[in-house]
Amino acid sequence: MKELSKSTAIIYIVLRALVIASMIGQLLRGNWNNAFLCLMALILFMLPTLLQKRFKITLPNTLEVIVLFFILSGTLLGEIHNFYARFPHWDTLLHTLNGFLAAGIGFALVDLLNKNSKNIKLSPLYLALAAFCFSMTVGVMWEFFEYSMDKLFLLDTQKDRIVTIISTVELDPEQANNAIVVRDIAQTVLYDADGNVLTTIDGGYLDIGINDTMKDLFVNFIGAVVFSCFGYFYVKNRGKYKFAAHFIPERTRSN
Repeated sequence: MKELSKSTAIIYIVLRALVIASMIGQLLRGNWNNAFLCLMALILFMLPTLLQKRFKITLPNTLEVIVLFFILSGTLLGEIHNFYARFPHWDTLLHTLNGFLAAGIGFALVDLLNKNSKNIKLSPLYLALAAFCFSMTVGVMWEFFEYSMDKLFLLDTQKDRIVTIISTVELDPEQANNAIVVRDIAQTVLYDADGNVLTTIDGGYLDIGINDTMKDLFVNFIGAVVFSCFGYFYVKNRGKYKFAAHFIPERTRSN
């Protein structure tokens, strides 16, 4: 707590208390999965301070508070209280913010090297491009993680969607790689190998996550581009564009 500013420390305590209270509630209900998510959130809350001490950097208060709320929004609100289903754009908002924040972190990593090395002088455009690539890499790795969880543990982290139109070469009777378009799908019936009805999907056909994955990557792209532009002008005219400075870690100054 000594590493945090007073305002950030208060927010940290309040958010931590909320997660602990939720974890106790989940334990009393016997919901071990949600209790584990709360424990994971508590561990993640400590990461900003640990990173600052380990790498001798200082996170701006704005960035640190946003990271704390981001963790809370993804675990306690998103997964446990099902904000992903209650609010259709909750996942989109978080992935956009993730693209923005990851670009800030990637920008800081290269900018610190650029400012503290006598032999390296990188252009603002290169710094912006490095931030963008770092953010997109983080986004792709997260989608790899979601796909792995769904395949290995039969979860639905990629969030399936109901669609009413599909285009596939699998339905081409001549197998000539021609896409067959099926429109206005109203219902899908699933059967097992013995012909028994497993379930009926009303409203269309069940997409298996590709729409969610591509949407996440696209909004991550938007967040990365936005910060990269801010970062470019921040380096180009240091001191004038101070907005980006609220999201860029700095090297800790020795006393």
